[in-house]
Amino acid sequence: MNQQQSVRDVQMKILDIMKFIDNVCRKNGIVYFIMGGTALGAVRHGGFIPWDDDLDIFMTPTEYAKFKHAMEKEAHPDFVIQEWRTTDKYLEYAKVRMNGTTFIEESLKDRKNMHHGIYVDIMMLHKVPTNKLMQKIVYLESKFVTLYGLSLHDWKPKTTSQKIILNTLKILPCNFIARKCYQRIYKYENQNDKFMYCYWITPAKFRAGLFEPKFFTEPVDIPFEDTILLGSKYIKEYLTYRYGNYMKLPSEEQQKAAVHAMIYDTEKDYKEYLNRI
Repeated sequence: MNQQQSVRDVQMKILDIMKFIDNVCRKNGIVYFIMGGTALGAVRHGGFIPWDDDLDIFMTPTEYAKFKHAMEKEAHPDFVIQEWRTTDKYLEYAKVRMNGTTFIEESLKDRKNMHHGIYVDIMMLHKVPTNKLMQKIVYLESKFVTLYGLSLHDWKPKTTSQKIILNTLKILPCNFIARKCYQRIYKYENQNDKFMYCYWITPAKFRAGLFEPKFFTEPVDIPFEDTILLGSKYIKEYLTYRYGNYMKLPSEEQQKAAVHAMIYDTEKDYKEYLNRI
């Protein structure tokens, strides 16, 4: 790792990936939305949150399928999609990773067969019925998938209950169950009324991952660093719902900038580092 590299260097490489994604989407009529801390950074900081080293976007499964097809057609040598369907024991959201870079995270360091380049996350924005019981079922299934995915990364439980659940997973046919869970999570994609959007394959709690449809129906141009990305027409309402007083800065302690990878390099390919670990 180049010791002179910083969070800002990683951010700029991530921005290069995002500019490529945005170009592919605009050329092919594909809708995405900046979300979470990326949306917060756009409104509060005009770009990245200064102490953050990631960029996240939402796509619905339909838009993602169009994006994947466009990426295959584009066949750009610098970028690759990593997703749960194609990467062994990888059950999270999709990523677009950049070849020729390194971003090796502690929990994934032993996964020698997967790509470890710098990336942009593509979170799947699913539909769920307005019925609260069905929402709770999908929520619990999403949490199962999340926990199972963490267990495959040698994740260390933080509480006794998490430890019990993790030990229980070892005796269950988890891969089969996870695929069944995904079937329901994707089940409501074509529902056009009486639905909410949700994103629960994450540590987010029930309410924090449940969204009004209007938040993600009208994309508009949002300034971000030196470019323009797509975000919600109701981005401020979304941020208020998600964060409350989103313009309030966290404590100075929480503002410490750090790259959340054990090894990172914006100029060298991850393969140069894997054999050294």
